[in-house]
Amino acid sequence: MIEVREEPVAYRIYGTGLNAESLKQMENACRLPVAVSGALMPDAHVGYGLPIGGVLAVDNAVIPYAVGVDIACRMKMSILDMPVGALKGETGRLINVLERETAFGIGAHYKKRLEHDVMDDKWSVTSITAGIKDKAWQQLGTSGSGNHFVEYGVLTIMNTELGLDQGEYLAVLSHSGSRGAGQLVAKHYSDIAKELRKGLPRELSHLSWLDLDSEAGQEYWEAMELMGRYAAANHELIHRRIIRSLRANVLMDIENHHNFAWKEVHDNKEVVVHRKGATPAGKDILGIIPGSMATPGFVVKGKGEHDSLASASHGAGRLFSRSETKKKFTWQEARKMLKLKGVTLISAGLDEVPMAYKDIEEVMAAQSSLVEVMARFDPKIVKMSS
Repeated sequence: MIEVREEPVAYRIYGTGLNAESLKQMENACRLPVAVSGALMPDAHVGYGLPIGGVLAVDNAVIPYAVGVDIACRMKMSILDMPVGALKGETGRLINVLERETAFGIGAHYKKRLEHDVMDDKWSVTSITAGIKDKAWQQLGTSGSGNHFVEYGVLTIMNTELGLDQGEYLAVLSHSGSRGAGQLVAKHYSDIAKELRKGLPRELSHLSWLDLDSEAGQEYWEAMELMGRYAAANHELIHRRIIRSLRANVLMDIENHHNFAWKEVHDNKEVVVHRKGATPAGKDILGIIPGSMATPGFVVKGKGEHDSLASASHGAGRLFSRSETKKKFTWQEARKMLKLKGVTLISAGLDEVPMAYKDIEEVMAAQSSLVEVMARFDPKIVKMSS
């Protein structure tokens, strides 16, 4: 049996009324022998091993399930030079472009493979990445299922430090990750970690770690970094295709991972910080925190808060699980809310209706010490996997 700490290392909780199981998951993570410190964001809900919204710093190790199954799930926003009025005056054209230039869901791909320099990267870095290169290339430039989306909306800039004048802009926002390739990497190395940590208590098995000095640990790290570049390429292609089709220009773009691990220095010590459903919020670092299909998201500037390990939430966070949402709500209720908010929904699953999520305004209020709001994004035309 692998000994774990009787008492968890210090961790900070942001927000109130968090799910008891997610709180227990965070405490369990902080009992790992490699744990250094942690934080739980106000959008927290239950995940595998580390809760979604969990931030965990560990010593010379990496935990595949603390990064998450969708490695490098991330956000990207392009602020365009098109008039905001196009959202109403050119709705049909905007929808047609979104339909034509995106592909969503499990196994989604284009008839002709897209080109990007990431496919010239060193996919032979591990046997697992070498084996999934073809699958990754097939899905390049596509979006996943679940809460992944591409949408147009109104960005209201309040702070000119962002580099643009105050006012309203038309923007494109996307949320997606490393597709099936990232999932296969996560599963492969999590299985190796579990085999190495068989002596962990059952409730901690999903938190099995790989020593960074080990061959498996180094392989996973290289594969994770590659999945990060691949996920960024997916977003780059999505935005490139849409913007080219719109014949628009980009005034500014902003992006960030929120399922990843970073080597950082905290309290004068290098640690590996896992952010599973958490946004990097280092001093003056820009990030994007979305709400739901009918509620605002925010462009934020990090404050580098010590106790949060320079992190913030990655969204509003689920109030109800996918299965609960499907039982609890109907499309009739959702469409009523969407109409009220002036949102045109092209496609989505019932499990993604706005009522499934926490109040984004409350979440933002709970992390005012972590980030400063620079701009507000209101979704207007939304596409998700149906």
